[in-house]
Amino acid sequence: MLNKYKTVKQIAESQTVFTESALRNLIFYARFNGMEEHNVIHRVGGKILINEENFAKWIEVNPKTIGVKNVK
Repeated sequence: MLNKYKTVKQIAESQTVFTESALRNLIFYARFNGMEEHNVIHRVGGKILINEENFAKWIEVNPKTIGVKNVK
């Protein structure tokens, strides 16, 4: 069950389309871009884990989401 979670660095290494910086930017705006509601990220203490399966689904639903422009 834990093998479906990866760190930001592991995702960046396995999915070369996303750099660590790009992933951290997406995580910073997770409340606004749908990552939280799709259960993509999980915070355990200071560690951020990404559910790889949910991340792939989130990308399909939000293909143009790279950060958020209209954050209030």
